[in-house]
Amino acid sequence: MHLAAPKDQGPAAVEVRNLHVTLGGHPVLRGVNMKVPAGKLVALIGPNGSGKTTLLRSLLGLQSISAGEIRLFDKTDIRSVLPRIGYVPQSLNLERSFILSVREFLALRSPTCRHWFWKSSARVDELLRASLAEIGVESLLDRPVAQLSGGQLQRVLIAFSLLHKPELLLLDEPTAGVDTPGEQTFYELIAQIQARHQLSVILVSHDLSMVYRHASWVYALNGVVCCEGSPDQIMNEESLKQAYGIHVSPYHHHHSHDHDGHAH
Repeated sequence: MHLAAPKDQGPAAVEVRNLHVTLGGHPVLRGVNMKVPAGKLVALIGPNGSGKTTLLRSLLGLQSISAGEIRLFDKTDIRSVLPRIGYVPQSLNLERSFILSVREFLALRSPTCRHWFWKSSARVDELLRASLAEIGVESLLDRPVAQLSGGQLQRVLIAFSLLHKPELLLLDEPTAGVDTPGEQTFYELIAQIQARHQLSVILVSHDLSMVYRHASWVYALNGVVCCEGSPDQIMNEESLKQAYGIHVSPYHHHHSHDHDGHAH
């Protein structure tokens, strides 16, 4: 089911045409078409195993594709545009012995801190401060990365992904590993960053109410795009049933509220 297309607003940040990906002989993506207008937050929903992470990995050139075309900023050479992209993976499994502090880890990414090991920590802090204040990780600078909680690590990864001022941000379930009470503020943070910097964002999320509040367009994926549309169009039982193949209440997650008079 394809509903009214988003209004064309100049060149798309991401355009995917008839994308096929096969993993271990199993077709994971079977002809996916997707467009992300510049400066918009687009959500990707779908059941586990529906190909959401595979799609993000394909956009980053980390996953070889069987057929189709990917254009980022209207270019097909993904490597040439990677510096313009930030990526926050679903999880980062670090050895407890991983010795870098948050300050050192972030300094690896910042172009201004390229030679951080020659600089005093005060100088590095000064270079990182604006990004850190926005995301709320200033207090973590001296902590070993490997000893952070899930929520703290996700904030550090978001800070890391933003340090080179990307134009496109790919977020793979950024609240995986964040305890439920913290999720809403975490998503609000992402929405604020997106709006402030006019970033193009693809957000993989299981939190349908967050998608409803913040996304301008939603793609429901299950190997193919089952349906796409505005949150109002997609967040209904019929669309979600098509995406997930089972009955799903639009607000099966922990936020439950009416919106625009629709009771669920």
